[in-house]
Amino acid sequence: MPTDCISYQESGYFSSLINDYLNEKPELKALYHRFPNMENFKLQLEEKGNNFNGSGKLKREVLVSVLEKQYDSIVTSETTLNNIKLLNNSNTFTVTTGHQLNLFTGPLYFLYKIVSTINLCKQLKKEFPENNFVPIYWMATEDHDFEEINYFSLHGKKISWNKNTSGPVGRLSTEGLENVFDVFELEIGHGDNAKSLKELFKKAYIEHATLAYATRYLANELFKNEGLVVIDADDTDLKKSFIPFIKNELLQQTAFAKVNETTPLLESYSVQVNPREINLFYIEDNLRERIVFENGKYSVLNTKLTFSEQEILKEVENHPEKFSPNVLLRPLYQEVILPNLCYIGGGGELAYWLELKSFFESQQVTFPIVLLRNSVLLATEKQASKADKLQLTWRDLFLNQQELLNQKTKLLSDFTIDFSTQKEALKKQFEELHKLAQATDKSFLGAVKAQETKQIKGLENLEKRLLKAEKRVHQEQLNRIISLQNELFPNQSLQERKVNFSEFYVEFGVELIEKLLNELKPLEKEFKVVVL
Repeated sequence: MPTDCISYQESGYFSSLINDYLNEKPELKALYHRFPNMENFKLQLEEKGNNFNGSGKLKREVLVSVLEKQYDSIVTSETTLNNIKLLNNSNTFTVTTGHQLNLFTGPLYFLYKIVSTINLCKQLKKEFPENNFVPIYWMATEDHDFEEINYFSLHGKKISWNKNTSGPVGRLSTEGLENVFDVFELEIGHGDNAKSLKELFKKAYIEHATLAYATRYLANELFKNEGLVVIDADDTDLKKSFIPFIKNELLQQTAFAKVNETTPLLESYSVQVNPREINLFYIEDNLRERIVFENGKYSVLNTKLTFSEQEILKEVENHPEKFSPNVLLRPLYQEVILPNLCYIGGGGELAYWLELKSFFESQQVTFPIVLLRNSVLLATEKQASKADKLQLTWRDLFLNQQELLNQKTKLLSDFTIDFSTQKEALKKQFEELHKLAQATDKSFLGAVKAQETKQIKGLENLEKRLLKAEKRVHQEQLNRIISLQNELFPNQSLQERKVNFSEFYVEFGVELIEKLLNELKPLEKEFKVVVL
């Protein structure tokens, strides 16, 4: 079985920004507060404790009260209930990940985010036993991009929930998901694990009224024994703590100014999110539209709603739940209401967090440690055995498919498919002609250079043709390599972004979750291969 490991940086699947962040490139240090390591977590604990616990006692009480209400309708573990109570204590901190309300978890990395968060809490507890650490899954209930979350893939088939929607997705009725269940039931097959999955889907989506309640139930069932706490921040009491920051955004538009100040530091990378002058939406059950300031008035786009400054400030005071932070303001909201040390997210999420440090400083809110979630390639024992027989390492399988085939063809061939020696010999032959050409007419020098280029090109073409011919000779072996790589990297992309967890759960059951919990180490910068 292949045993080599591969770093995120070597995997070829992360942006230059994330690679440079992981490498702690000095030019990026101004964009984050502390890099994720144990020594820095000690400092983060002290700072967050000092900055949160003074005014944080009331925030903690509100947070616990809201969570207890949200959990009132579902049966959960004593571990989770105890973690909620612990949030009242000044020595309790959170580690948070966030995710959209993807149907039936969406792609596999939903699991990896949460397992990373749980495992970091366990690691922190060992290191700092006098403190408590609670893993938080922040549901993106206020998002409105339904098309991004209304499906999942199973055995290469897209299972979709078709519905006309508007407004925040967390408030969506689950009506119509019976039809999705019928498709899922046929596709998932039979057996004890299939039966468990069907029951899980049915209880989550058919027996709960909204998508937020369904997603909370689902995440709780998968991770309740690990003490996971799921939070829906689309809540009036939680938003009350955020009122001063909502007002600041409406009146001062600080986020726009501070993020734009940061953008030049990212000029050699692609900027993930561009700020708006006002980074707030106005929401109701069937409405989520941007707030803009035009002609001395605040307006809600695509509606007739308008407010004077005095009117909108009054609306904030009376109905803070109607003001929803966008992708740039949501992190601030999270850090205001949670005693949070660290945010765990994917590469795209970390990219926009790295735009926000200056804005956080302007709001006098501690900027959290930001940690790249674990990435995982799941493989079966059978696939690992195939890789061994084909003399493939995991590092090989991460290669671009054409590059992999070229490398393996050269290894399988009985002779060297590399004309570097011939090219060097040719260049030496032309050195004498170049000397001769220097002493005569310039037109002859041009002819020599052209002939050299032509002959080098001819050798390169012969090398390509020889490689192509050898691929035909070894086609059977190469086809097996292609087949294995395609199994592990569907559509030549990351498995974790395409495949739903049920595809593995139906075969391995709870062992899937247990294996991830045992093997994922959030502070190691390694793309983990987990063999089931």
